[in-house]
Amino acid sequence: MSNLLIRVAFLALMLGGGILIGTLTAPGDWYAQLSKPAFNPPNWIFGPVWTVLYVLIAIAGWRQFEADRSSTAMKLWWAQMGLNFLWSPTFFVLQLPWFALVIIVALLAVIVMFIARVRNSDRVSALAFLPYFAWVAFATALNFSIAILN
Repeated sequence: MSNLLIRVAFLALMLGGGILIGTLTAPGDWYAQLSKPAFNPPNWIFGPVWTVLYVLIAIAGWRQFEADRSSTAMKLWWAQMGLNFLWSPTFFVLQLPWFALVIIVALLAVIVMFIARVRNSDRVSALAFLPYFAWVAFATALNFSIAILN
């Protein structure tokens, strides 16, 4: 498979998957009625932030795939993707903020493991995951606060 096709596939997976998950699990009345902490961002910010993050995640994914598709780093990449796509249905559809917190903490741990794994071999992928780490750390605090407040 050519590198261009791999890169397009990773972008399509991330952006398409993100749009699909976002559409299928859009926050509804339940979420609107929840008590939220003072640091809860406005709803409009999530789409642009996740779009940028999904592009960065795709870049790291295709770089690892092209380097060695069966590597530990690639397995960590797939693990974070599964956890990422699992969080929204758990939080917004199943309405289980405490279980979603378990998922997002696991996601944060896998992101850290991915960064640690590739930081010496692929600095670009490690750097691409830093904004993702920061946002998921923030989202973890937000998830925890919402669970506590409700």
